[in-house]
Amino acid sequence: MTRLIGCGLAALLLLGSMHSVAQEPPLTGEPEVTIRQEGDKTVEEYRINGFLYAIKITPKNGAPYFLVAVDDDGNFTRADSPSGMRIPSWKIFEW
Repeated sequence: MTRLIGCGLAALLLLGSMHSVAQEPPLTGEPEVTIRQEGDKTVEEYRINGFLYAIKITPKNGAPYFLVAVDDDGNFTRADSPSGMRIPSWKIFEW
């Protein structure tokens, strides 16, 4: 009898947690793009939820390139394409 009550309580907890997960708003996959001219360059900034994660720079004479966010501190690295492979740089320890 105790086992049956335990299984029933576990099932109710599982159903309750699934209900709360289903009510979370979905994340938008559409970035907010800001385009501006800086001298002879066109600069496109890509943001999601206010976080600047990529910058595309198109010079007047030359190939466009991307600056991709490396961390949350505003550090960027140059990449030739936005889908290029980025090497993770986690902070393991610090002294």
